[in-house]
Amino acid sequence: MTHDLLTDLRPLLSAEASAEAYASGSEPGDLEQAVWLRLLERLESQGPPPDPSGWLREAVRDEGRLSRRTHGVERPYDGEPADDTRPGPEQLALSAARHRVVRDAVRRLPGRCPRLMAALLSPRDLTYREIAGELGISQGSLGPERSRCLGCLRRMLTAEVASAEARG
Repeated sequence: MTHDLLTDLRPLLSAEASAEAYASGSEPGDLEQAVWLRLLERLESQGPPPDPSGWLREAVRDEGRLSRRTHGVERPYDGEPADDTRPGPEQLALSAARHRVVRDAVRRLPGRCPRLMAALLSPRDLTYREIAGELGISQGSLGPERSRCLGCLRRMLTAEVASAEARG
């Protein structure tokens, strides 16, 4: 009997929810779900209503009024929390670990490379002229020196990553 009641009421509920949704500022599907829930709670506690279609119409209007009241009080998010693009704690920890590995590898580079790479990675964002002045080398030799140091750093980091992956 309950299944027949739900099957019989489905078209009426759909029509009533569609008619009420616009005025209540909600989606028809949301109203339908709320009324289905209310009906199931009613069936569990009191049994079927004596006039199911009248009860359904009243329930849709009640849910519409409730939706209008809450719609006026609720404030939307500026953006969806799921759309937050800021890195979470896991990403921050992984990023810090990667930076630490790079800084450690830079310190182990040979010759002038540690000082050159530290100057290039400096938060002060130094120009080539400023870096050359700090290191006491010509500005024209910075490019080749930087390429050589980056190649050495790349080989060091590749070897470390490969050995870490091999151990599993």
